Amino acid sequence: MSPSKQLLQAIAVTAELTGTQLSDAAARVMARDLARYSEPQVLGALTRCRRELRPRGLTIEAVISRLNDGRLGAEEAWASAPKNEVQSVVWTEEMAQAWGIAAPLLAEGDAIAARMAFVETYRKLVQAARDAGTPVRWTPSLGHDPAGRESVLLEAVRKGRLAWEHAARLLPHPQPAPPDIVALLESLD
Repeated sequence: MSPSKQLLQAIAVTAELTGTQLSDAAARVMARDLARYSEPQVLGALTRCRRELRPRGLTIEAVISRLNDGRLGAEEAWASAPKNEVQSVVWTEEMAQAWGIAAPLLAEGDAIAARMAFVETYRKLVQAARDAGTPVRWTPSLGHDPAGRESVLLEAVRKGRLAWEHAARLLPHPQPAPPDIVALLESLD
C-alpha cells in the first residue's frame, strides 16, 4: 500500500521545520516504515516532532517514540506503578515486566535504583512493542487490599483501559455501574 498524500506532506513539512534533509525516496521509505501504525497516530507523532526535535533530528525512531498508542511515558508509568503488594493497579504488559526488574530493588530500600531500572527497562520494552506493532494491552493486578481496588478499577474504566464488565467482576462487592460510568457507556452506543 502506498502512503497517503497527507502523510507524505506531513513528513516533508516536519523535515523542513526540523532542518532535516530528506529526499522524496527517503520520505517514501519513512512513510512505508511508519505504515504499520495508524495514520492518525503517525500524524500526531509528527506534530510532536515539529514541536520537540532539534535541527536534523527527524528519524523514524523519533516518530515512533512519539506515537500515542495508549502507553504511558516512562516517568508516568513509574508513578502509576504500585510500590508494594497491597496496592492494586491496572497496567500494561511493559509496565508489569519493568516492575519485575524494579521490585527487588525497591524491596531492598533503593528507590532510586528501582526507578532507574524501571524506566530504562520500560522504555526498551515499549520501543520493542512499538517496533513490532503490538497494540497496548491493559490488565489489572489486584493488591492485597480489597478496599483499594474499587477506585483503581473504576478509573481504568473511565480511561477506557478496562471494560466495565471486566472491572465489575473484580470489585470487592458487586454493584451497579456508577452514574458517570453509565453515561460513558451510553455515549459509546
